[in-house]
Amino acid sequence: MKDGLEIVKDMVNKQGGVNGQQITLIYEDDQGIPEKGRAAVEKLITRDKVVAIVGPHQSSNCLAEIEVAKRYDIPYVNTNCWSDDIRKKGYKQVFNPANYNSRVAFAMAETLSGLGVKRVVAFCENTDYGIGQAKAVAEALKKKSPNVEYHFETLDRTSKDFTPAIVPLRSNPPDAVLMMMLPPAAYIVMNQLYEQGVAPSDKTWLYDGAGLGDYPDFWQNVKEAGKNLIEFGLYHPNMGVPKLGQEVGKTYQEKTKHEPNRLIYQAADSLLLVVEAIKNAKSTKPDAIIKALESMQFSGVRGSFKFSEEPGVSYHQWVDIPYVTYQFTEVGEPVSKTTLVQGPNLPLSVDKLKKAK
Repeated sequence: MKDGLEIVKDMVNKQGGVNGQQITLIYEDDQGIPEKGRAAVEKLITRDKVVAIVGPHQSSNCLAEIEVAKRYDIPYVNTNCWSDDIRKKGYKQVFNPANYNSRVAFAMAETLSGLGVKRVVAFCENTDYGIGQAKAVAEALKKKSPNVEYHFETLDRTSKDFTPAIVPLRSNPPDAVLMMMLPPAAYIVMNQLYEQGVAPSDKTWLYDGAGLGDYPDFWQNVKEAGKNLIEFGLYHPNMGVPKLGQEVGKTYQEKTKHEPNRLIYQAADSLLLVVEAIKNAKSTKPDAIIKALESMQFSGVRGSFKFSEEPGVSYHQWVDIPYVTYQFTEVGEPVSKTTLVQGPNLPLSVDKLKKAK
């Protein structure tokens, strides 16, 4: 995410900045702890006098941080927090170009329905994101495949041993195991599922709904456990991105020697949104930026959209955010080589998915 922000900052500043001023980025590490995030936003607003906030990575932190942004009436662009509860708050200061749980739930329910599974177990982390995602999938499955038996287990994301929840599945394997967790816990669960022979297997699909597959450290942490994983994602090279997105992706690849991923594009769009709003408002006053964000049509690195004004999970949300479904079939396989089974212009093709042997 930081790489994506820096690429856009340099790009905009080389072109003269925003309304004649250069962009300065100030970073604070929220450490994945809501109290730290709340204190970080307070500092950025009161001491550093920032005109807008972008970030963070975890929903629990976002829910804490937006309370501070609301109190000080500072625009807050949610880069990567998926919890529907963030949108339901209905805060005018908060804008969501990121993915959201209801969107993932629909995608996962559609794929599971296509696979014809009967029994599904989900592992979710004990956070607003994890529990919210698990509940959203339950609701989506009721609508899409009401006969599916669905159960979710809430796991402590600070733990390192998840075998008590995994071992019982050995004697009665489900048709699919769903993952709704972030690293490092997510990687540990995947490895332990594989070590116990539960998933992926010839009986059980492993399906990740957190978009782990394009994290730069994914393969070094999961190895064999990632082979045959079905992945919900927000980026695949074959989905097509605008010219601006191609430029950002190329710059990232030259800079890091890694393939671009969804986090690069999400971060880039978050900063570009603030830049465009300041240009349109011809001001850095919070109310002016907020009004510009609410009314403008935005064309960024992932496409064009306008924030919805509908209340609930759609409020200030990019409602039709594009997503993909793909499968890893080899250890160490880059996303560009995976099997794409669904995308913005590609209907779901579950016949392309392969079971582990």
